[in-house]
Amino acid sequence: MRVMPAAPSREPSARRAWSIRSARSRWDRARELAARTWSGHRLFIVVLTPAVLLRIDAELGYRWQNWFNDSFEYVQNTVHFGLDPTRVSGYSIWLKFLQPFHTYALVTILQHLMGLAIAVMIYALLRHRFRTSAWLATLAAVPVLYDGFEIELEHLIMADVPFLFLVTLAMTLLLWDPVPSLRRCALVGLLLGLAEIMRSVGVPLLAIFAVYMIIRRISWRKVAAAIVLCFVPVMAYTGMFYLEHGQFAMTDSTGVFIYARVMTFADCTKMHVPVNELSLCTIVPPSQRPIDQFYVWDSSTPLDRFPPSKFSPVPNQLAEDFAIRAIKAQPLDYAKAVFDDTWRVFRWNRHIYPNAQTYDEYIFGYHSPPIPSWNKAKLGPYDSYAAAYVHGNPLTQVVGPFANIIRGYQRYVWVPGTVYGLVLLAGLAGLVLAWRRLGGEALLPWATSFAMIVIPAATATFDYRYVLPAVPFAFLAAAIAFSPGTAGGDLASRLWARLTGRGQRTAGDPGVPAVDDQAPAVADSVAAAGAGDDKRDLASDGA
Repeated sequence: MRVMPAAPSREPSARRAWSIRSARSRWDRARELAARTWSGHRLFIVVLTPAVLLRIDAELGYRWQNWFNDSFEYVQNTVHFGLDPTRVSGYSIWLKFLQPFHTYALVTILQHLMGLAIAVMIYALLRHRFRTSAWLATLAAVPVLYDGFEIELEHLIMADVPFLFLVTLAMTLLLWDPVPSLRRCALVGLLLGLAEIMRSVGVPLLAIFAVYMIIRRISWRKVAAAIVLCFVPVMAYTGMFYLEHGQFAMTDSTGVFIYARVMTFADCTKMHVPVNELSLCTIVPPSQRPIDQFYVWDSSTPLDRFPPSKFSPVPNQLAEDFAIRAIKAQPLDYAKAVFDDTWRVFRWNRHIYPNAQTYDEYIFGYHSPPIPSWNKAKLGPYDSYAAAYVHGNPLTQVVGPFANIIRGYQRYVWVPGTVYGLVLLAGLAGLVLAWRRLGGEALLPWATSFAMIVIPAATATFDYRYVLPAVPFAFLAAAIAFSPGTAGGDLASRLWARLTGRGQRTAGDPGVPAVDDQAPAVADSVAAAGAGDDKRDLASDGA
């Protein structure tokens, strides 16, 4: 008997069937995730989309970067890889990692993504931890998304946006749960340490975070872990600085900048000045003196009387000693100078400060600024450090109509200083209302925002660039201070009830969570209650 061979099965093999089912299941899960995201966060997604398009327009209109004076310093320190004595060089280290790609486009695209990520973190934190309404959480993220000067800052080769990203990420991790874990606190400290080597204003932020953790009764192990991990990158940086400059420090400019700060009022006849510091005095009356930055950058500054450079250990130390004497002898004049520069933040309109050239570098312009002479160098086929970084032309290519759109947009859309001041004041009111809890969780972002405008005014000078990173934290603090379950939220809900004529609060009122939003808050409180050595009074957390 002849047996015919069996016909091959038309059914898919087990492996193929599994792969098809697996692909379908992944696709189904992705669709479900997208559907849940859209249904729960459609307002934020709608607001986020134009902000993404604005950043794409900035990239296409100004290819592929904008330049500030300090940008060329960062790039120069990157190419020959040295630590700048004038400012911390963490940003140059970051640029060094990106240098093999030989393009500024990657740098600015990443910074634009950081700006968007900052907005997402603010929104997610408010929705997850503080159960704020979608419109309030979205409103808190709007300044980062739509401020024209924020978009321009993201397009500059500057350290401000990476610094803001690191601090926001550290704050989000710390506030995400009522009782953060030991590992999370250590990560928060590490992020703060990285932020400190990006911008020197980050140094005092560790103290703010540590004090907040102590107030919130977070265990000493976690506070210690945050402090130790923060000092890891800082100590590594200072060790590198010692090997290069012979001084265990982060810069050789602290004394120089605070000297410039006091020279707007310092009167050597009112203080005892040693002989070696007499050359730092001036006979020009305070009312006739130039702005403070003159005493840092102008060639006729008294600091240039010391060879070889004012940014070296000896002149820097002499300048610091002189400044301390001036502050002790004239404390009220120093307080007035700090107040005046801080108050300048809250003006409605922007004024040309400190000069037209610097102010223009904060604006999307009509053409690329030239490469400064001090950045010129013969590096093979390239005539500047900026050109050597990209192996090509470093000038910004201004391309219409994209450039026209973002340039016109920046002219009209930005957060006035008065608005920032009112939001900061609203956050302070929320802290006062929550005085029984020492301000509650809003204390951390509010103190961070306030410190970021006062510290530069106290140690250096006012600059619009220093204000932009402080704005998002003020909006975050105000939203937290009036979130559900807080004293501010209860007050807002009572006022809403009076305005609408309702006798009692309902789930739809501002400051009152919806029914399905209350269960996660209770679950968070229950989880926190069993947190081992971190047990604390959860009534203070608004459980």
